[in-house]
Parts: sequence; C-alpha cells; structure tokens
Amino acid sequence: MSHAAAPAPGPSSPAVPPSPSDPSPPSPSPGSRRLLDWRVRFGVLALVWGFSFLLIKVGTEGFAPFQVAFGRLLFGTAVLAVVLLVKRDRLPRGARTWGHLAVAAFLLNALPFSLFAYAELTIPSTLAGICNATTPLWGMVLSLVALSEDRPTRVRAAGLGIGFIGVLTVLGAWQGFSGLDVTGTALALLASFSYAVGWIYVRRTLSGTGASHLSLATGQVGVATLQLALVTPFFTTLPDSVELLPLLSVIALGALGTGYAMLLQYGVVAEVGPTTASMVTYFIPVIATAAGVAFLDEHLAWNTPVGAVVVLLGAALTQTRASSRSAAPSRTAPSPAEAPRRTPART
Repeated sequence: MSHAAAPAPGPSSPAVPPSPSDPSPPSPSPGSRRLLDWRVRFGVLALVWGFSFLLIKVGTEGFAPFQVAFGRLLFGTAVLAVVLLVKRDRLPRGARTWGHLAVAAFLLNALPFSLFAYAELTIPSTLAGICNATTPLWGMVLSLVALSEDRPTRVRAAGLGIGFIGVLTVLGAWQGFSGLDVTGTALALLASFSYAVGWIYVRRTLSGTGASHLSLATGQVGVATLQLALVTPFFTTLPDSVELLPLLSVIALGALGTGYAMLLQYGVVAEVGPTTASMVTYFIPVIATAAGVAFLDEHLAWNTPVGAVVVLLGAALTQTRASSRSAAPSRTAPSPAEAPRRTPART
C-alpha cells in the first residue's frame, strides 16, 4: 500500500512526493553519496511496499482494521519524528498549510489505510495489491477534470481502456464475479481512488510551501495518526489478548512500510529522479502477489496474474506524456511539496 505528505504504495502512501516533470535529477555531491547503490534501495522499497499487503492481512488476524491502520500510522510517525529531530528539521508552519495537510492526511493515509485493512478481512492480500495498482488509472480520470494541463492523448486514453479491461479480467467479469467478495473488493478499489484524489489535492494545495519533504511527511502522517486516534475508540474495543505475530506485523507495517519506506523513496527520487523512482509502482503488485501465495497460501486463478499484467500495462500507458508538453531538463532539485504528475500507487 505511503502511498505518504509515500504512493501508496497505497503499499503505504508517501506524502507529497516530488514531481516527475523534471527527468534530470541533480548530481549528488561526493559528501552526500549513499552507502548503498540506489538500485539496492529501489529494490528494498519495492519489497517493503509489496509486503505491506501481507502485513495488513496478518495484522487483521489479531486486531480490528481501525487498530491496524492506527498502529501503522503511529509507528510510522515515530520513525519520521526521530529522523526529523536527528536532522534538526522542523514541522511546517501556518494554519493554512496544516489545514491542507489535514485533508491530505485523511485522503492519503487515514482513509485508504483503514479501507485496505477492512478489505483484507474478506479478500486475499494478492487481490488487494492488484487493486492498489489501479491508482494511476483513477488518477488519469480525475486529472482530466481537476488539472487543466493534463489533456488526454490517444495513448493515454488507450491505456485507460486497457487498464479497465485488466480490472475486469482480475475480477472474472465473464463469470459474473462468482466467488468474489464484492464489498471487500470495492473497499480496496475505493482506497486506491482515495489515493488518486489525495495526490491531486496535494498537487493543487501544497506546492510552494517552502517546507522540506521530511517536514511535510511527518506533519501529514502525524495528523492522520491523530485522526484515527479520535475515531478508533468509537468503533473498536481492546483485544482480550495480544498475539505476537499480528503485533509485529503492525509494527513492521508502520515503521518500515510507512516511515522508513517514505525516507527511502525520497532518497531515490533525489538521486535518480522521480521518473525512474516512480517505476517502483509496477513492482508492488508482483511482490504482493508472490508474498500472498508463498506465505499465506492464497489461491491464484489464471485470470489474476493475467489481469494484473494488463492493469499494469494500462497504468503505464496512462502515465505517458506528450513530447510538446515535456518539461525542459533542469539541474534544479524538484520542489519539496510538488505532487506528482505521475500518480504513484501505494499501499
């Protein structure tokens, strides 16, 4: 599922990722070079977000869905807050910025995290991961309405149609959706739709704030934690006993899938650019499917992987840009708060 102010992941949704409109990232200085090659960190990011769906599934075996989502946000906030203190950064300022962060926190974190947790009560983690991959398709449809600079091209329109066919293939439409839990699937698709709405909202409201990636991410995830802290007690009760495996899953989901993954994403974006970094989107459902089959013994009919490939093909086509609208290369780092033109899918 970040994703977070990640993508999305849903995997987890990252918060306010940089815009991929600039394909030429700044060259890192010798003193800022990473110990690990960006390809290694890219692979770790894909693994963390891909395994998020498995962790959600295991977490719901010991906790209510709202509790899983709240725990995920709580531990994710803890990781980001520690890094914020270590780097001596500060949280965003201004009531207007915090108001926009509250809306972004709901659309990109509190709502989709909760929806995925509820969805996985009745659907396999493999299906949830594939539903998450529809975020770019929703994003294209919404951007045509909300973003005047995003105009349809034949290739992008074809991608939307192909993606829709892929979704119908995954769901087994020719069989009348037999054996499919409609409610759970609808919740997973709604979570992906929420990510798409959130990305567009962030792009229109949080660019140019002057705050760093880390500052906005910590503020957004922190606000989402408060939102669920207010809601969760009204819909859940404390479990009679706490099982170790679900607890560890929730901790890993938050600390790794929400906190650490967002930090990894921004590091990769800064080093190789958002266009390359956004390719992690297309590895997430593959890893989620492999994890569900290997570790949870989830059944996989032929139409699920075939439909997933078609969905990813359609999603990739919807992210193509017309050459006349391509941004000129620049050596300037992307704006910290600029939302993506390519909508990343996160859990």
